Amino acid sequence: MQFLLYTTFFVSALLLILVILVQEGKGGGLGGALGGAGSETFGVRAGGVNKVTFIIFLVFILSAMSLHWISDESNSGSALDFGEAAQPIQAPVDPTQ
Repeated sequence: MQFLLYTTFFVSALLLILVILVQEGKGGGLGGALGGAGSETFGVRAGGVNKVTFIIFLVFILSAMSLHWISDESNSGSALDFGEAAQPIQAPVDPTQ
């Protein structure tokens, strides 16, 4: 199960990068630099590309959250939880007093 989720996560990440780079932005973007391959590949309308991008984004986010939920619970803790380091430091007691 974990292998399938990692594979889905990795593939969706690569697809998301490629689809975003191929899209033509308002200023031309990388799609224009590649010879307009984005408009030829996905057609004139950008509505379909936006839907595909959103679907790949959902798959990416859901696979990332699933991997987090099924991960080993030994690493579950807050980044703000300092454990013993959060205890106040006490001055050493002088035994001569």
